[in-house]
Amino acid sequence: MFNTDTSDAGIDAPVAERRQRRGGRRFLVTVAVVALLAGATVFGSSLPDPKASEAYVALAGEKASAESERDSAKSDYSGLKTKYDALENGMAARESKVAARESAVSAAEAANKTAEAAVKKREEAVTGAEKTKAANTIGDGTWTVGKDIEPGTYRAASDVGSSCFWGIYATGSNGSNIIENDLPGGGRPTVALSGGQDFKSSRCGKWEKQ
Repeated sequence: MFNTDTSDAGIDAPVAERRQRRGGRRFLVTVAVVALLAGATVFGSSLPDPKASEAYVALAGEKASAESERDSAKSDYSGLKTKYDALENGMAARESKVAARESAVSAAEAANKTAEAAVKKREEAVTGAEKTKAANTIGDGTWTVGKDIEPGTYRAASDVGSSCFWGIYATGSNGSNIIENDLPGGGRPTVALSGGQDFKSSRCGKWEKQ
């Protein structure tokens, strides 16, 4: 008959010994695990807080100071940029005004030059007319036509008096060869003079060539 007894008494001694060894190892492993867990818990609770160290506190202070300086620099930059933009806009506005003034000054100078040129032209025209008038105006005296005065029609510049006398003579006759003469007694007499004649005026004022 088979032996159904499962106690160690019925098992060979080596087998029983091996079982005892395995049981002992399991117990030791369990104890070691418990000890490690307990040690880890104790070790973890006894570690110092790194945030409480002097080095950490110093670094945190330096970081806060650097961040404060950064924020202050940003604020200063923002203020300076606002001022710069305002100055730049003001400068652009002033440059625009200066350009407008320069344009106005240039236009005024051009207009002034045009006016000066016109005035000069009028002055030259007046001067030329005055010169021409002066050259074609004669007074009392004897004048040789074609030499002293130009041929043409001359008229008294203003009303003559009762003592006015004029005469036209052949050139070189010394007044002996009378072509025409008159005592107008008033008004503005007119004479026609040609080359080869002498014209004499006495107390008649100015004569102007027409």
